[in-house]
Amino acid sequence: MSLVGTGSVPGPEWVLVALRQYEGPLLRYAASLVGEAAAQDVVQDAFLRLCAQTVERVENHLAAWLFTVCRNRALELRRSERRLSPIEAEDDMLESPDSGPVAKLERAENMSRVGAAMAALPSRQREVLRLKVEAGLSYKDIAQVMNLSVGNVGFLLHTAIAQIREQLSEPAEAARAEGSAL
Repeated sequence: MSLVGTGSVPGPEWVLVALRQYEGPLLRYAASLVGEAAAQDVVQDAFLRLCAQTVERVENHLAAWLFTVCRNRALELRRSERRLSPIEAEDDMLESPDSGPVAKLERAENMSRVGAAMAALPSRQREVLRLKVEAGLSYKDIAQVMNLSVGNVGFLLHTAIAQIREQLSEPAEAARAEGSAL
């Protein structure tokens, strides 16, 4: 996202542009680290710190900068409170006006299985996966946020996805085996 150049955003308004674009993804990410109750404070801290920066200092890596600050603040908060937060399924985001009870039940069961598979991942793999899928960050940005190499990010993502696929395919294979035994 370019904040300066031909259509540069004057004064503090560039922070408002960043807020509109990144507040939602940052809130979801922070909630995954510290829970929904503390997520708003963490994101607010990230944007307060952004206000102290110049456009030139963050414009070429704004997303990575914001997610890094958000992650660091969330980890500070978690350390100070000595608690872990659960992964929560965002069922309300998946609702459709055309969804019937059967479709809602299937979606809830699938989200439960995916949530359980994600919860079983090591924390680093889970965090890399969230940054990629939920926040839409590039491998380079994820590497910067988590202080990893780009290759390590790719490895962690590949391993996480493979583990989730394996866990999600196990119940289907078991059901097929039971069906053929009858």
